[in-house]
This record gives sequence, C-alpha cells and structure tokens, in this order.
Amino acid sequence: MTIIRVRSRPVDVDLVAELEAFEWTRPRWTSDKLLAASPFRYDRTPSFFVNLSEGDYAGTWSDSGYYDEEWKSGGFVKLLSFLRNETFEETEDYLLESYAADWSGGEITLKLPKLEIAKERRYLSEDLLSEYRYRHPYLEKRAIPDKIQRLYNVGYDRNRQAVVIPWYDARGRLANVKYRLIRGKTFWYEKGAVPIRELVYGLNVVHSRSIRSAVLCEAEIDAMSWASVGKFGIAVGGVNFTDVQADMIKRSPIEHLIIAADNDKAGAKLVEQVERKMRGYVELESVDWRGIQAKDANEALVTENLQVIRTNSVESLRFDKMRP
Repeated sequence: MTIIRVRSRPVDVDLVAELEAFEWTRPRWTSDKLLAASPFRYDRTPSFFVNLSEGDYAGTWSDSGYYDEEWKSGGFVKLLSFLRNETFEETEDYLLESYAADWSGGEITLKLPKLEIAKERRYLSEDLLSEYRYRHPYLEKRAIPDKIQRLYNVGYDRNRQAVVIPWYDARGRLANVKYRLIRGKTFWYEKGAVPIRELVYGLNVVHSRSIRSAVLCEAEIDAMSWASVGKFGIAVGGVNFTDVQADMIKRSPIEHLIIAADNDKAGAKLVEQVERKMRGYVELESVDWRGIQAKDANEALVTENLQVIRTNSVESLRFDKMRP
C-alpha cells in the first residue's frame, strides 16, 4: 500500500493491485516501478513508467514518447481515470470509497454551492453537436461502418481532431459527450454534464426501437463493434457497473443481456458486478473469450474474430450460460 493524495487528503492505495487489473504491453515490474508500453498510444516499446515507491512521487507516471503535452506526465488519479475510462472526479470517488474507510462523501458538503450551479446545466443542448456534423475515417479503419456511426450519432471535431461520441439518457436528452483523439488513445468528457456513472450508452436507442436483446460492454467503441456485426451494443463507460445503471437497464425493454466486458481482470470484475445486480431481472449470458486473441470487442472485430457472429445472431459465438 502507498500513500497518495486524493482531493488533498492522504489515502493509502494499493497501486500495484489497481494497475494489475489492466492489460499492459511488455510490462516489467520492479519493487518501485512499473515499466511498460504507453497506454495512451499505440506503442510496443517500454516507454512509460509508473512510480510505485513511497514519497512525494508515489503514483506519478511519465510517457517519454508522448503525443500531447497534457499526457506527458501526471499523477495516479489521472492515470487510473484513463484506465477505468471515466472522469477524474469519478475516479476520486472510487479511490475514496475503496480505501478511505472514514470517508462518507463528507467533502461534498463543502462544494454544495458549486455543485448546484453545475446541476442546472447538466443536460446539454443538441446545438453543441452542430459543429461536429462530420465524419473521419478513424472508426471505419476500426471496422465500424458509417451506418453504425450514424445509429449512435457519432461526429468529428475537426479543430481538435477528435471523434465526438454523444451520450444520451433513456429519454433521448443529450447528457454528456466524449471526445477521443484520432491519434493515440486519450479522451475527455464535457465538463459539468451528467456523470457517466449515471448513464448507459445507447439506451436511448434501446427505448426508441424497443430492443429486447443487447450486448453490454465497457467502452462505446466496443458497443459499436457489436452493432457492426448485428447485435446491438450498450456500454457503461468504464469498469464499474453502478446501481443507477442497473436500474436504468431494469426499466428498459431489454430482456436478454449478453455481458462482453474486456478480456482482463477488470473486465472479469465487471462481469461479476453485472451478474450480481441483474440476476433475476433479465436473461443473462457472458461472452467466453477463450481462444480469441483480443483484449476487447473492437480488437476482435478488426482481426475478424467477431465475424463469427452472423448478422442478428449470437449463437455462433460461444457463451457461458450464467446461473439463474
């Protein structure tokens, strides 16, 4: 365990356990450091490190081959929020809930005036997307066709060179927007919008089209990947399945849920969470990735491993039937 600061307070965090939950390329672990290929870029060489030792630099990281100055170096919360595919604030909440036994959200009381202001503008105007009505070949190169991008209303920010991925609530209101750079893997969300933990990506389409069977993924691009082979995908936006997200799916038309978390330890934990919270509410199945060399649905799609699924059919890909 190592002391790091989360919202200005010292928290004893198991840095190694948190990092080991994710797949790393060419990792080398020492007593005080993790060396690996950068998680922020398509990298194959160990050009990235995380400091695991105690002291002022605990949890800090550096990427020697960085594309963007913003992702040259930083602290542990920033790294973990990227790995967990969630906002910085959501990762702070996770660490405090997991490691600060005396924390009960008390700090929030000091920020009530600020939070109330943000609440008034949580939902976004559709006008925000008007300047992003463009398409970039980035997603088509990742085997996601234009018709699927249109289904999820994907756009492109030409100025920041980022794919624009809108998140809607179940009623179809624009709740948040994710921006993903086409170079590298970095992303950010719209500030002051509805937290991702309170949304399910694609659920607006589930309601509008009365979709009864869906594949639940971690990331939006994985959800699009499943849709590309004929099985509608939804996403939770990270490695945690919240009670709010569970309730939203329970109130949706979905009757059959196929869990397709990433092929790593964090993904396995997500499967357990979904199974526990959704058992008895929908028919549950889980993707069996054994024998498929891919870390997630999009990598499987690009390498044609997902092509074993025929349009509108999941039976040709093996699933582990979950206990009722």
